Amino acid sequence: MLKLIATCAAGLEAVLARELESLGYKDLQVENGRVVFTAGLRDIAKANIWLRTAGRVLVLMGAFPALTFDELFEGTKALAWADWLPPDAEFPVSGRARNSKLMSVPDCQAIVKKAIVESLKGRYRRRWFEETGARFPIDVSLNGDIATLTIDTSGTGLHKRGYRPEAGTAPLRETLAAGLVLLSYWQPDRVLLDPCCGAGTIPIEAALIGLNKAPGLERDFAPAAWPVVPKKVWEEEREEAKACIRHEELRIYGSDIDGEAVRLARRNAEKAGVGGAVHWQTLPLSQVRSRYQYGCLICNPPYGERIGDREASESLYIELGKVARQLENWSIYVLTNHPGFERFFGRRADRRRKLYNGRLETTYYQFFGPRPGAAHTLAQAHAHAHKKE
Repeated sequence: MLKLIATCAAGLEAVLARELESLGYKDLQVENGRVVFTAGLRDIAKANIWLRTAGRVLVLMGAFPALTFDELFEGTKALAWADWLPPDAEFPVSGRARNSKLMSVPDCQAIVKKAIVESLKGRYRRRWFEETGARFPIDVSLNGDIATLTIDTSGTGLHKRGYRPEAGTAPLRETLAAGLVLLSYWQPDRVLLDPCCGAGTIPIEAALIGLNKAPGLERDFAPAAWPVVPKKVWEEEREEAKACIRHEELRIYGSDIDGEAVRLARRNAEKAGVGGAVHWQTLPLSQVRSRYQYGCLICNPPYGERIGDREASESLYIELGKVARQLENWSIYVLTNHPGFERFFGRRADRRRKLYNGRLETTYYQFFGPRPGAAHTLAQAHAHAHKKE
């Protein structure tokens, strides 16, 4: 068994932990921006293919005190690098330091690189390593007095599902979009609407969730070339994921005033394999309506600072508030970094959650509607009480 680290945007740690629990992992350690869990080699493929809110999956090689460069060198050299790296491995070293006595990150990277080479020499009995084979990205993180060394098993970040080569304007990361859906009350049997869909990321991620389609199913992973995790394992995990896909009709809708954005969203949905699961429409926000009494509206409207037009964003928030009042039994979820959003929307949120869209701090405003049927039951109770009077 080994320790794996699934990283995530700040604020999504609990969501990521629930994902890991649903995949069967029990020994979880939730930390800032990551969840550590115990797993086997096969789980490297499983976690990369299935996790929706994780940014990367890392192998935890070791963590140890490092107050000096000598301690960093010896601690690194003592780790079992040859169990992972073949003699032709390419292993670039990245680094970060926070509140550490070893603040020269380039020096730390060079020391870690040299220590790994010395460790490999002991196993492979050679003096020179060509680094012409598979890539094993290594990271050294110095936090206080502790050095933590990891190997990245994801290659390209997990937010790059492969369906959105064109990001559009002011993109929302796929991992965060999935988090917004998982933080809502939406279930596959309910309606979901994004009236500011842009490139379609929220509806597409909702469709992947609703169909139980693994988000990494359509993309490649560089570690599939690693000898330590045979290619056959990746193929078997993909086949198991394909067998888990549900084939059912979803009621997911995406609309936007920008016709080109809607066309891009439609293309992205086709690439994601959920083209038939989402209904798209070019429509101004002011004309958004729904015949459904209950549902979830989830959106990431433009931010004033981001698009350079704060007044236009505030007008949009006012219009969004009008739409929400017409959808009186719906739950509304809005992600924005505008500090006065509630004032323009016209209602205080039932819950707020701080989330990061890349490096941008945002707030996820959550306005809860009644459960389907609850409003009708309440109305009947009031009518019955009125009759008794």
